[in-house]
Amino acid sequence: MSRPTPHLRSSYPAFRAIPTRWADNDMYGHVNNVVYYSWFDTAVNALLIERGALDIHQGEVIGLVVETQCNYFASLAFPETVEAGVRVAHTGSSSVRYEVGLFAQGAETAAAQGHFVHVYVDRTTQRPVQLPRALREVADALRAG
Repeated sequence: MSRPTPHLRSSYPAFRAIPTRWADNDMYGHVNNVVYYSWFDTAVNALLIERGALDIHQGEVIGLVVETQCNYFASLAFPETVEAGVRVAHTGSSSVRYEVGLFAQGAETAAAQGHFVHVYVDRTTQRPVQLPRALREVADALRAG
């Protein structure tokens, strides 16, 4: 299997700045790998909330992560600000595959990149539902390529 190459900043239509925290660093002096997944979640959900596609407190539909993956290319460390680029690679009837690139502030090449898939479900029954119109519109606006 060939190693992926880091994406460029221009590959992503939307960005969110995320400040690192002292607690994000591990004993090796860089951000621990598990924090990257938290940044993926933060970047995507913040965009969905800000654009009116997700109501985490009272909405009838919520997204559950069913798949995630990350490739690491360069270290990030406190006190950097990370810039998370977000795009949508695929939209299904009840799911969306989000791709996220994590960049050191101002960098043109991703320090890490990966994806996660949300399946959207009814909050009460936890069964998959059709993507709500607002969510589909936001996903379309974030479409890669």
